[in-house]
Amino acid sequence: MVLDSGIFAHVRVNTANGPTVAVVVTDGVSVFELSVPCEVFGIDRSELGVPWYRFILCAPEAGEVTTTAGFAITARHGFDALARADTIIVPPLGNESDPPQALIEALQKAHRRGKRLVSLCSGALTLAAAGLLDGRPATTHWMHAEELARRYPLVKVDPTVLYVDDGDILTSAGTAAAIDLCLYLVYLDFGAEIANAVARRMVVSPHRDGGQAQYIETPLAGDGYSDTFSHVLEWAQGHLDEELSIECLAHEAAMSPRSFARRFHATTGTTPYRWVLRQRVLLAQRLLETTDLAVDVIASRCGMGPPALREHFKRSVGVSPTHYRTTFRRETA
Repeated sequence: MVLDSGIFAHVRVNTANGPTVAVVVTDGVSVFELSVPCEVFGIDRSELGVPWYRFILCAPEAGEVTTTAGFAITARHGFDALARADTIIVPPLGNESDPPQALIEALQKAHRRGKRLVSLCSGALTLAAAGLLDGRPATTHWMHAEELARRYPLVKVDPTVLYVDDGDILTSAGTAAAIDLCLYLVYLDFGAEIANAVARRMVVSPHRDGGQAQYIETPLAGDGYSDTFSHVLEWAQGHLDEELSIECLAHEAAMSPRSFARRFHATTGTTPYRWVLRQRVLLAQRLLETTDLAVDVIASRCGMGPPALREHFKRSVGVSPTHYRTTFRRETA
């Protein structure tokens, strides 16, 4: 089975009865942002035990489309196929200042039907051109944020975050943030365990919170962090049932609490407290999905009391632990 484009020949179209993800392509489409949804949604991952996505590329008309890298790809579907999609992804297309009217109309119709619309990087400008971001929070690559705010003043532009989930419309910053948002979509559809499995197979970290900063002071190296922080983060993930104060983490890193907090934020783009809390919620999600443990027991394993787990889980995930388990529970192997 071959994807709509032969250039991504390693990607396979899945014929399972999962949701349909359509990616918009036009002449001048950005190769990296296009490749991200191809990798996340276009590979047959039916071995994960869930009905994986049906993946299609949609151009103005079926046929050849040029890319920013100088080669062409072949899309097998025209914009009319967007009507069949559950999720429509708009990467940087190279013509955001004047997107095709047919695309504008197709996006507007999809929105009226309640479909999920997603932009990657400057693709937010296309959604804005369709009037779909008016009055909504949205983000884009920080280099395009000023243009988005200037051309579309009704959009509530946040240039600092990785991605924004506003329900039926989601927008991301540039490059690596596209990976984060696509993994987040998998998490919304199939839960944390499946999203983490996809991340592991892509050899990337599990998806980062959308509220994490786009730009951090310290370049990420190796697996994403310096050796010191790799050790501390790995150690912390194995001790989530214990007290993990800044003082405790700083001691493990052989640093003063003040220096550790400053370096941690500069390296990860978030605070130690927020990072630890997020890891505890992620652990709770995995245990809810894969075990029959009572919520009170899960709370203890995550280093929180039951009331605290319920509060932070609902705030982070949007539903109670019990509701989450009902939605995403799968039989353990």
